[in-house]
Amino acid sequence: MTLELLGAASKSFLFVFAALLPILNPAATAPIFLGLTEGASSGTRALLARRIARNMVALMLGSMLVGSYVLEFFGIALPIVRVGGGLLLASMAWRLLNTTHASEDSRTELAEAFTPEMARRQAFYPLTFPVSCGPGSIAAAITVGVSLADSELTVSLARMGGGAVALLAVGLIMYLAFRYAQRLLRPLGEAGTIIFLRLSAFILLCLGVQIVWDGVSELIGGLLAQYVPTRVGS
Repeated sequence: MTLELLGAASKSFLFVFAALLPILNPAATAPIFLGLTEGASSGTRALLARRIARNMVALMLGSMLVGSYVLEFFGIALPIVRVGGGLLLASMAWRLLNTTHASEDSRTELAEAFTPEMARRQAFYPLTFPVSCGPGSIAAAITVGVSLADSELTVSLARMGGGAVALLAVGLIMYLAFRYAQRLLRPLGEAGTIIFLRLSAFILLCLGVQIVWDGVSELIGGLLAQYVPTRVGS
């Protein structure tokens, strides 16, 4: 029985890790993190990276364990979550695209203004949600949580435990990607970093629009499935 539970936990670990890491994609969101924290000191960015990783694990774990029940309680469908979250993501990317690059004097002023207290306030919104962990990730976590559930309680707990460990591993990767993002982009130089940040913001904008479109398409598809057969039958 113990070996069976260990096997279930191991399979769940691999399943959740492989399913959620490409969606969260810390390497792709690290440049966005740099752009949104321009002017922050390395210590403040380290604090933010730790808080964002912790918030992401908590948000995704909560979505995986009880997300479907919460949505059902409030009567909210997943397509609505996609539309609302996609709009938030698109607006954030649009703001980042239109941000002017700071001069040396502006960087000094920004560094003085970007205090650790401001970092704490922004650690969840917008840096954790919707930038690092968007509606697509939450929807995926809810779907994964439903697939991990089992009729036998011990197997279900083992699977959820393996999924939780996988989320901790993804959180560690996100922390490292954000913590050392500046070093990783340093070989590109200042001009290359600006170009890379703009491209990343544009991809984020496209991703937000795609999430909105997916949600709207599901809503329209649901309406058509509900009304079209009735009209044909009549």
